[in-house]
Amino acid sequence: MRRVGRVVRTAQGLAVLRAPDDDHADIGTMVLDDSLDEVGRVVDVFGPVDRPYLAVTPAEGVHLPSLVGSPLYAR
Repeated sequence: MRRVGRVVRTAQGLAVLRAPDDDHADIGTMVLDDSLDEVGRVVDVFGPVDRPYLAVTPAEGVHLPSLVGSPLYAR
């Protein structure tokens, strides 16, 4: 697994992650939490090239506010 980023906020029904570096996950990548449960999929990459933000649409039943501050991963 590799770290995709940390959830910095929620906005318009999406989780917004900050990538740790310029090697970010691609659009469509499935995102998992610490316990390997599916959180959602990357739907957009935006912001600065060296450390972009990723927008993740949540999977069914995921409570977005509880994810703020959490690291998320891709398989």
